[in-house]
Amino acid sequence: MKLTARRQARELALQILFQTEFSAQISVRALMEVFEESYDNEAIQYADLLIKGVQEHKAAIDSKIQASSAHWKVERMATIDRNILRIAVYEMKFASEQIKENIAINEAVEIAKKYGTTESASFVNGLLDQVSKAH
Repeated sequence: MKLTARRQARELALQILFQTEFSAQISVRALMEVFEESYDNEAIQYADLLIKGVQEHKAAIDSKIQASSAHWKVERMATIDRNILRIAVYEMKFASEQIKENIAINEAVEIAKKYGTTESASFVNGLLDQVSKAH
């Protein structure tokens, strides 16, 4: 799979996971349908895999994030940052085809630069580095 398709899939997964935190009544399927025409099939399939994986392993993912975060509770983190972290931790630790940690971290940092605040990239980088070392 091309890097660009995976990046698109991660960004799509981020958008949908973000939206579901605010509008739990809207199904993931309905949100995916909104985006299907804007993304190729490869990106849609990988995004769907990421979303399902994050949802299925959410408690364990949040536990790993919390164990590596000395000063921030997961629920108090910015919603964008929290979901970027969840996607990266899923890819690093829970996916059936785990992504190398340095690649997952780099992808998460790049997405944080695009969607987060000015502090998001360094926050995501530091926390994911701790997750990779500790677990």
